[in-house]
Amino acid sequence: MFDARLRPLIDPPLTRMGAALARLGVSANAMTVTGFCLGLGAALAVVFGQFLLAFALVVLNRLADGLDGAIARATRKTDLGGYLDIVLDFVFYGALPFGFALHDPASNALAAAALLFSFYANGSAFLAYAIMAAKRGQTTAAQGTKSLYYLTGIAEGAETIGLFLVMCLWPAGFAWLAWGFAAICFVSAAARIVLAGATLKT
Repeated sequence: MFDARLRPLIDPPLTRMGAALARLGVSANAMTVTGFCLGLGAALAVVFGQFLLAFALVVLNRLADGLDGAIARATRKTDLGGYLDIVLDFVFYGALPFGFALHDPASNALAAAALLFSFYANGSAFLAYAIMAAKRGQTTAAQGTKSLYYLTGIAEGAETIGLFLVMCLWPAGFAWLAWGFAAICFVSAAARIVLAGATLKT
């Protein structure tokens, strides 16, 4: 929901940083994998109760996620780069709630399962429409220049990362936060399905 509004604010500095890194020989795929490792490090930090470290690693993960696209735009975009970006993002989105479940199974496991279920539903609606949009040649730059087209939703990347950061700052509230955001994700998935149904009829 907030991704498109944040783009005009974050894209200019990311573009400058990405161009500078490209001149130094840093590749977009290397930045993607680096960000993924930072994200897995955040999940591991959560497992061991190092929540402030997890917070910092989530921030660095997102910085790397923004820079990989900026580097690609400064050099060249590839299908492999787009593929790695979306797949590793989804793995990271699943890893952090799983880290909270491992940290305190008795308090967090059920809520983490509900959150992951909602991510699965929302992600399916997101990716299935992207396939259909590619067949139809649809493109958009509303969420920035992407390798795939997707429908906007209530729960997108900015909201998910905001949730993760709040969870790291308030780990005792994980279950409440997870159940609440799961409900939002299910509403978002339903809205995407309805909108996709209306769009794909034409």
